[in-house]
Amino acid sequence: MTAMTQPTRAGEQMHLRQTRSPHRVSPWLLAMAVMGLLVCVPTGAPAQVPARFYWKTLSGSSAVPLIFLSLNGNSNPLDPAHLALPGGVVEATVAPVGYARTFVLFDRAAMAAALMPMGRISGDVTAFGNTVHETASGFGDPLLELDVNVVGKKPIRSLPELLRYEPGFSLDLLVDVALPVGEYDAEQALNLGQNRWYGRIGAPIVWQLGAWVPGRRTTLEFLPSLWLFGDNSDYVGQTLATEPLFELEGHLTRDLTKDLWVSLDGTWYTGGTPSIDGVEGSALDNLGLGYTLGYTVNANIQATLGYGATINDNEPGDLQMDGFRASVVFGWHPLIEGVKRLGSEH
Repeated sequence: MTAMTQPTRAGEQMHLRQTRSPHRVSPWLLAMAVMGLLVCVPTGAPAQVPARFYWKTLSGSSAVPLIFLSLNGNSNPLDPAHLALPGGVVEATVAPVGYARTFVLFDRAAMAAALMPMGRISGDVTAFGNTVHETASGFGDPLLELDVNVVGKKPIRSLPELLRYEPGFSLDLLVDVALPVGEYDAEQALNLGQNRWYGRIGAPIVWQLGAWVPGRRTTLEFLPSLWLFGDNSDYVGQTLATEPLFELEGHLTRDLTKDLWVSLDGTWYTGGTPSIDGVEGSALDNLGLGYTLGYTVNANIQATLGYGATINDNEPGDLQMDGFRASVVFGWHPLIEGVKRLGSEH
């Protein structure tokens, strides 16, 4: 590390004095304390998890995300198995809400998150030669996630450590589990709940490129993951089974200013062969591209806007999906909130 990225003890004391003043608590410092807490949501959009999701932050941070999704395609966008419905036209408006918290686990940085999807889905579905219009509204399957860093820097426990933090190269292990308690109607194919257990095992990777200076930060990020599915024994009177699905997400992110950043997003799906009452369908082999814009509104609020779409979807049986995603995340940490209150009293 250079002298610029490794402050002296006197420099650390100067930074601490600055954070005690209400006029010197910089928005980007507080953003660092809560960034990375955008809760993931299993949507059909090609970039399921926003870029910079797995950046490390001050342990003990909390965040509440409000997410809006507008999705279209030939598959149920709330089903991570992405079962393509040839000739189907599906639209979904979903507004998930959740909670995330960072902490230390076995002396490693960790994060736990929970998400409750809710909204409305509708579309025309063709089955057995008949086309029917189906709608569903209400609550989907709650999603739980645990992410633990296994390669990378030690957990960030203090403001001086946060100021000196650079991700370098980090590798995490994550586990997602969806609870099959969402609203489900066995007489139709489109539902917010999926009536089966599912989840994934993944390995988020963040690779810092170049200097770690607000306004110039660049990262290359990957998330390889394997989705696993139980059987739905009551899928329109039949049994739906899905083989494991491999998914690879990638993001190239770059600061435009210290408050504004952009990401080029890509996703590849392969596998996930479905079968209905033992009759196999086609495995997925789909690519998606998209973008994400992120902006620090103030010390506690961040906003993102993104779009993604599949690109190799010309055949009737191909997965065809596109959608917009917007989010507003309110984050906080007791240490920083205390510093702000202390400063406001002077």
